Amino acid sequence: MSTGIQFSDDVEPHHHRVDATAYDDIYVVGDVHGCRTSLDRLLDRLAPGERDLVVFVGDLVRKGPDSAGVVDLVRGRENFLSVRGNNEEKLRTGDATLPELDDDAVSYLTSLPVAISWADTLVVHGGVHPDRPLADHRPGELMTMRAPQGDGYAGPFWYDTYRGPPRVFFGHTVHDDPVTSDWAVGLDTGCVYGGSLTAYDVHGDSFVSVPAAETHQSRSDEKIVT
Repeated sequence: MSTGIQFSDDVEPHHHRVDATAYDDIYVVGDVHGCRTSLDRLLDRLAPGERDLVVFVGDLVRKGPDSAGVVDLVRGRENFLSVRGNNEEKLRTGDATLPELDDDAVSYLTSLPVAISWADTLVVHGGVHPDRPLADHRPGELMTMRAPQGDGYAGPFWYDTYRGPPRVFFGHTVHDDPVTSDWAVGLDTGCVYGGSLTAYDVHGDSFVSVPAAETHQSRSDEKIVT
């Protein structure tokens, strides 16, 4: 399925296009980080059917207690897709390991696309540079973009000045509340840090969140955007 979104030759092999017309609804889910119990609760709220598509913004694994359970759930459903986050990328490069995952699970995670798109919508883990065309991005930038200068939590963030199109759904940068603007939707609301797990109902144009079942890691206030 072709969309108008076109990347460089470095990215295109890792860009998955979706025919949105094949689904009744689409849900985009924020960073899960191995929090299987919270994911189960969110999916109970969403109640996606076989004709609905669920897209994850990456970082399915690490930090939380049940990365294996999250991977088993997501890869076991044909209508569940995910982009590759920086934590999946660390498994690919060898910068991190998860002994609880078998080889098939690791292969699944490391082969995830860095971008998923349909119509005028793009899902990546980190973000895009607000001042450069999509064709001028490398795979790593799509997984780690936070601030165009410095990539830290001091800001300004890429989405502060991004004007699209396409509309970009992303995770990676932790927020107290989801980010919403005409052109950017941020869905990492810090589930693994005791915040919440958030999804966006595309057709319903609304957020659905569940409180974290537990706090599994601490995080300084300076690394949570309020």
